[in-house]
Amino acid sequence: MNVAELVGSTLADLGADHVFGVVGSGNFHVTNALVARGVRFVATRHEGGAATAADAYARVSGGVGLVSVHQGCGLTNAMTGIAEAAKSRTPLIVLAAEPAASALRSNFRVDQDALAVAVGAVSHRVHGPATAVADTVRAWRVAVGERRTVVLNLPLDVQAAAASPAPLPAAPVVEPPRAADEAVAALVGLLDGAARPVFIAGRGALGARPELEELADACGALLATSAAAKGLFAGNDWNLDVSGGFATPLAAELIAAADVVVAWGASLNMWTSRHGALISADAAVAQVDLDPAALGGHHRIDLGVVGDVALSARSVRAALTRAGSGYRTSEVRRRLSIEGRWRDVGYADDGDDLHIDPRTASIVLDDLLPAERVVAVDSGNFMGYPSMFLSVPDHRGFCFTQAFQSVGLGLASALGAALAQPDRLPVAACGDGGFLMGIAELDTIRRLGLGMLVLVYNDSAYGAEVHHFGPAGHPLATVEFPETDLAAIGRGHGCEGVTVRAPADLAAVSVWLAGPREVPLVVDLKVAAGRPSWWLEEAFRGH
Repeated sequence: MNVAELVGSTLADLGADHVFGVVGSGNFHVTNALVARGVRFVATRHEGGAATAADAYARVSGGVGLVSVHQGCGLTNAMTGIAEAAKSRTPLIVLAAEPAASALRSNFRVDQDALAVAVGAVSHRVHGPATAVADTVRAWRVAVGERRTVVLNLPLDVQAAAASPAPLPAAPVVEPPRAADEAVAALVGLLDGAARPVFIAGRGALGARPELEELADACGALLATSAAAKGLFAGNDWNLDVSGGFATPLAAELIAAADVVVAWGASLNMWTSRHGALISADAAVAQVDLDPAALGGHHRIDLGVVGDVALSARSVRAALTRAGSGYRTSEVRRRLSIEGRWRDVGYADDGDDLHIDPRTASIVLDDLLPAERVVAVDSGNFMGYPSMFLSVPDHRGFCFTQAFQSVGLGLASALGAALAQPDRLPVAACGDGGFLMGIAELDTIRRLGLGMLVLVYNDSAYGAEVHHFGPAGHPLATVEFPETDLAAIGRGHGCEGVTVRAPADLAAVSVWLAGPREVPLVVDLKVAAGRPSWWLEEAFRGH
């Protein structure tokens, strides 16, 4: 056995079950060692797709993502996906081959430590045969325990060194931090006196739904999420869905009128708070987070609580003395039942003979698709439509890789999400720009036999830039493109393809859904593009 094989077997013993990557000479042996131990290798067409798919797999499965890349250029190709994962605090390990320390003039030599640190990841290294197991376990524990993205560098000479099997060190018992009694009492004081409390849950609250719902029931709080945690409270009668730029008019009204807002594992960044405008200046704001540095990082707070969300919510519930309806009035319930979804908000259809309104298309699709779905959304002007008009069954049904706001991650995100939820219909929602930028992974999706629905909101442009700069009279030739037949491109990849210009054209999706779904369906939605999406208008006002 050599070190590469020992690292692979150690990761398998720790619980790795999927590894995404592109294999070159430097990561050949460690990848095969993983496969030999039963870990599924997913060969993507680009390292950027591998990192993004692994990120999505970790988000949707709740486990650890694993990526395998060649030294130097393999790592640089993956950097955008690594940056997204690092900014999202995704537990992810990147197995990055590295030139030997003595190979100073290797073509592949770059400062891999600096690359990792520059995008917010953590850099670790396997140092030799004697420490290989400990080095690998340490990287795993940092990824899991601190929710960090770790680049684990594997020097080629170290990989080739002979090694002996070694047992895993005993895992320490780590209790999640409980909020201090004083902090619990202070939060109880806020909620005891609240007439209109609202909870906003973020990714740090995933897994804490029962505790948050029980506390919200007790104090009469309405429930909302950040965009990344959409679906956490799906099915709850008091669910406002997403707070911020995606919020419905009713949700925005109710959040803005809150007298107490508690952010649970949510950063209250500019998107979640609409640049601060969504939260009243008169509201008391509390934030609960594991990371002390996150408290007040984006929005002013009156109370910061350091602790695990589930444990903190449980402690607050036990100490809560109030009993009342809070914000849960019959009138609020009535309005939520008729105005609670974006599809309930009336609009003038912008479609014409050649284009379909993206709202209309999304509503029709929401009715056609099975409830058990997982929706992955790319970035761009279009992204509010699939995010808010397509419902999801729970937080594992939505994958929103937007921490870095990179275009082109949608297809790879859907790939990872599909493998994490194999019993659900995977839906990739992309703009035309992002679809073409990340199209290499359409081949991967087809090759793996994933019956994926690929929705392309096609406005023949980078729409955000068109709507940002167009009203001021700036030339737009650099961000507008001739019409492209994306359905034909899909068919060229071995997929089915359909062009949609009117609601009736979506009947082809029904036919595909009823069939065996052995190949993906690329739906080229020729969308009306005369105005920016509502969330983009909101963002422009915020700037």
